[in-house]
Amino acid sequence: MELFKDLTVLSLEQATVLPYLTFRLAQDGMQVIRLEHPVYGDPNRMIGENVLSEERMNAYFLCINAGKKDLTLNLAEAEGQKIFRSLIRELKVDIFATNQLPKNYKKLGIDYDSLKSLRSDIIWLGVTGFGPDSNEGAYDPILQARGGLMELTGEAGGDPQVVGIPLPDMGTSEHAYGLVMKALYKRQATGKGSRIDMAMFESTLSWLTVPITLTASFDKTISRRGNTHEFFCPVSVYQTSNGYVYLAVGNDRQWKAVVSQEIFKSLARPAYEKNAGRIGDVKNLNAAINAITKNYSSEELIELFTSITVPVSKIQTVREVIADPLVEKRLLYARDPVSGMDITLAPPPNMTPFLAASNRRLSFPPRFGENNQEIYGRRLGYSDETLADLNAKGVI
Repeated sequence: MELFKDLTVLSLEQATVLPYLTFRLAQDGMQVIRLEHPVYGDPNRMIGENVLSEERMNAYFLCINAGKKDLTLNLAEAEGQKIFRSLIRELKVDIFATNQLPKNYKKLGIDYDSLKSLRSDIIWLGVTGFGPDSNEGAYDPILQARGGLMELTGEAGGDPQVVGIPLPDMGTSEHAYGLVMKALYKRQATGKGSRIDMAMFESTLSWLTVPITLTASFDKTISRRGNTHEFFCPVSVYQTSNGYVYLAVGNDRQWKAVVSQEIFKSLARPAYEKNAGRIGDVKNLNAAINAITKNYSSEELIELFTSITVPVSKIQTVREVIADPLVEKRLLYARDPVSGMDITLAPPPNMTPFLAASNRRLSFPPRFGENNQEIYGRRLGYSDETLADLNAKGVI
């Protein structure tokens, strides 16, 4: 049973943080409608290679916008706000979301009180960089810098580095996803809607569980440490004869299993029996392990560690990740009905009933204003002549 197929999401979205959230909601089967300014649109439409040889459908945009519809609307115009209010009422919008700056909420007519007056049980979500009282702009790397993630990423003593994925963006999306689901439960139980304010900065800070507690409570200094672990050893990247593996020994029992193997018996020393001893000599121990592992292939070492149930992995390229048997059967797909192009999309966190029923296929990311005729014309009842006039005036 598709629990969410009758829910409508209207999202004034751009960039990554909100589009990734609505991408997740589309994977649940919700009807997701993007709203974009009719001139500027989502800047991410112009990022990456122009793979379709057409405007505003560049590769970067395609990654997290499948399964959605798209409308263009100028909310700075009074007529645009009138149409917006009609959308809220006539489409029976369940969830409205925006990542506009808070100073624009009232000006654009998208503030919670205005929408609540149209639909009393609406779930309203505002995603900001630093909360509803701040109009400071925020991009993911800025959040990584200010939120401590860059301080914790990189080689010890080296330059701070950004995390390889936009965690403040996508982490905020995931936190917002949970809050939206709680709001839907609240509405089901009480009939009441919700206002949700989700700040990227708060989301980013919430991942710093160990660093904040140890720094604030016990005066520890937590900083970047390269590939090693602050508290467990051996946990690091080790060279092999044909590449690298990542080995993670999480307890003393696993270490005992490692040194029971012939090739590692030289490391079966009393000083290393406990994790504290291994951490205390981490540099020398890692060098000794590396001197051994570089004589064996990644495949040989993976087979050995797997046989004794010690976590290990080859460090895979993205291409290898895609080909991984566990990944291959969970990838998502979308086909462009215009060009016939197929695109492959990242797997969902879990396979939803909607995705399973659709054979893991979503509709192709929408073109700019693709659904104007369908929704403004057929759903709201605007004539072709009226739509042409609105288009000429820059309202849609």
